[in-house]
This record gives sequence, C-alpha cells and structure tokens, in this order.
Amino acid sequence: MLPLSLSLHAANTQIQSFSSAKKKLEKEIYLTSQDRHTLYCEAEFDSKKNIIPPNGFESDKYQKRAKRVEWEHVVPAENFGRNFSEWRTGNPICVTSKGEAYKGRRCAEKANEEYRYMQADMYNLYPAIGSVNASRRNYNFVMLGDIKNSFGSCAMKIENSKAEPPVASRGVIARTYLYMDSFYDHYKMSKQQRQLMNAWNKTYPVSAWECERAKRISKIQGSNNEILEQSCQAAGFN
Repeated sequence: MLPLSLSLHAANTQIQSFSSAKKKLEKEIYLTSQDRHTLYCEAEFDSKKNIIPPNGFESDKYQKRAKRVEWEHVVPAENFGRNFSEWRTGNPICVTSKGEAYKGRRCAEKANEEYRYMQADMYNLYPAIGSVNASRRNYNFVMLGDIKNSFGSCAMKIENSKAEPPVASRGVIARTYLYMDSFYDHYKMSKQQRQLMNAWNKTYPVSAWECERAKRISKIQGSNNEILEQSCQAAGFN
C-alpha cells in the first residue's frame, strides 16, 4: 500500500520505447562532463558513450563492453518482466514470420503496454560500465561481506548470483527500488529486499545531483518520482 502522501499516478505513462528513453538520458539528462559518471564505479563517460575508467578498474570479462557506457535497469527488466504473462507464456500476437511462437522480453515488449512503460522508465535507468552491467545481470542486491571487489578499485562485488554495490550507490539504488515497488503493480520486493532498501534509504541520503536528475526526468517523462521528491525536500534540495 502506498503512503497516504503519495499519489497513484506517478509512474511513467509517456515513453514506451526503451531505445528512446536511453537517447533522452544521453542527450537531455546527462548534459555535461560533471553529470556523466556511472552509478556503480563513478567512471566518467563522454557524449559518445566512451568510458574513462577510474584508476585501478579491472574487468576480466566483457572487454569490449568495458569501454562503453550502457543504461542499467537498477531493478532488472527480468525481475519485473517475468511477472507479465507475455514474458512467461507468450501471447497470440507473438509469432515470427515463419509461424514460430516466442515469449520472454521480446513478447512482453510487443504485446504489453505497461511492460513497455516500465522498461522505459528513466527513473530506473542509470549509466553503468558495460561490463559491470553485463556481470550484474538480474541479480538482487545483498550484503556479501568480506570478499574482494569484482572490478579492482571499483567496490562492486558479485558472487553466487548476488551483488553488493559500492557505498556511494546504495542510497540511489534503494530509492529506485522503493519507487518501482510503489508505483508499478507488476513489481513487488520481497520482505528481505524491502528491509535492506529501507535501511539503505535511511543510511545514505540523497545528493544534489540525484535530485537535479529527478527534476530533469520529470520534465521529459511527465511523471514525478514522489519518493525522491520527499527526500529531496527534506534535504533542502528543492
């Protein structure tokens, strides 16, 4: 149930194209070199999507993708997509030109409008080094404890199909999860995940850039992230 102070109409209802959402983020949200830093590793990237890795960054896999910025669904598309019947079992319109039925992400994109809005919601999309995005996959965030970083100086840890993000990204991640859980019926966190995200939200407050980013998205997407708005107001970032 939503808090009484939150509306029921804060989800994306304007942008259905994931490709369009990514282009708008690149061209209209991340405007300057000061804005262009990835979520997990704080790597710089330029207007042509080239990554400038931080000193000591390492990536053993996905070498080509390590050089480019990609747009990461913080709440993975699969983790909400599999709640749509089109993803799980298909739809009569999901048939190839050869008459072969298909399901999964491709069918959800084709057959379900709400899925397209969720996939293209810019509040859930953040820049990431491509190899980090590829390695994180659809893994849930947890605290993994005393294990080594998976990317050298970047304190992102991935092990046993779980991921622990660096401290600097935890508040952003938490508020993104809380937003998606609050405003989309097709995504609900587990009790354990909700407890972790509530704790991170309280422990790691909003930054001026997180609030500015939300303002820019609101103007383009036509919807407000009211969870973020409340945190930004409380922090004095109006």
